[in-house]
Amino acid sequence: MVLEFEHFDVDMFLREYWQKKPLLIRSAWKSWSNPLEPDELAGLACESEVESRLIMQSQASWELEQGPLDPSRFGKLGTRPWTLLVQAVDHHVPAVAALLEQFRFIPNWRVDDVMVSYAVDQGGVGPHFDQYDVFLVQGLGRRRWQIGGFCDETTELLPHDDLRLLARFDPVEDWILEPGDILYVPPRLAHNGTAVGSDCMTYSIGFRAPSREELIVNWSECVLEGLDADDRYTDPALPAQDNPGEVSAAAIAQLHALATERLLDRDAFARWFGRYSTTPKYPEIDWRPEQPIVLEDLRIILGRGVQLLRNPASGFSFIKLDASSLLLFANGQCFPCEGATASFAERLCGHSSFPAGPEFVASEPTLELIAELFNEGWIALD
Repeated sequence: MVLEFEHFDVDMFLREYWQKKPLLIRSAWKSWSNPLEPDELAGLACESEVESRLIMQSQASWELEQGPLDPSRFGKLGTRPWTLLVQAVDHHVPAVAALLEQFRFIPNWRVDDVMVSYAVDQGGVGPHFDQYDVFLVQGLGRRRWQIGGFCDETTELLPHDDLRLLARFDPVEDWILEPGDILYVPPRLAHNGTAVGSDCMTYSIGFRAPSREELIVNWSECVLEGLDADDRYTDPALPAQDNPGEVSAAAIAQLHALATERLLDRDAFARWFGRYSTTPKYPEIDWRPEQPIVLEDLRIILGRGVQLLRNPASGFSFIKLDASSLLLFANGQCFPCEGATASFAERLCGHSSFPAGPEFVASEPTLELIAELFNEGWIALD
């Protein structure tokens, strides 16, 4: 399914709305067709490798049940309002993954996944706020969205073991979204969605935003892995001190350098972040083909021309080193690329699918890279 925004000014959106204020986009596409049936979503929620949640509400109480769900569970839900949430549906349904193509004005590394929700009448997840940007695409049925103010660490939450719900919610905007409408919600903005009628499906396109704590902890762990336990403080030119109780400025400077110089290595940080930001969300899923490809077969296939497809569950980004070389990051691994291979890597990161033909056969490093990515299940040849 190929969708094109009918009226959307990307530059204006990034300048005036991105991470600043919400935006309602009515009838965003020239044509809209819901890419996933409710029964298909329910089927995914029953799969062990798919993350899902069922939220039920009765009066002021909220219950959360983690998936995978038994297929018979849906027949026992009764009359209470409920919502089914399924994460990373784009990893499993190409038509849902296609939705992401309209949002590629945001860098690849910022994309998290497409969560799909299904709700019966009055179903929802309660007033809350997220720490990330989200585009809420109404796929089927109608949903009422209420928008409140911005929240922070002092915002009071209801006591609940599993859900972060606002203790107080004062809406300032109130909209009902129809199929094909989109609501953009910036980080920390309070919002509440409630199904209006049955068969309400919403596609939540979320964008990751690493916290300072997350970056420091994970980058520090990476640095620690490469340290020598015997790399210690030394002071062969130690001067005599008037007071042995003083920690001298010279000692502090040397100790500080010893503790931070590896952390301040920008190139090493860039290599780490490229791997970190493309690490699979669900690494336990094995996408490798049953039959790996060998270079000779790949050379023949590319010689005939083929469509190269990125696996929606795989992360791809690159960092340029100079005009002719870059580092390609794919699913947590780093591939140094030069010349024709670097050009191929840029194309791969910029397009979810594109024609691949004889031009790639001439470069042995490019051929080897394509074979490795294919054999890992990160790309496919159609």
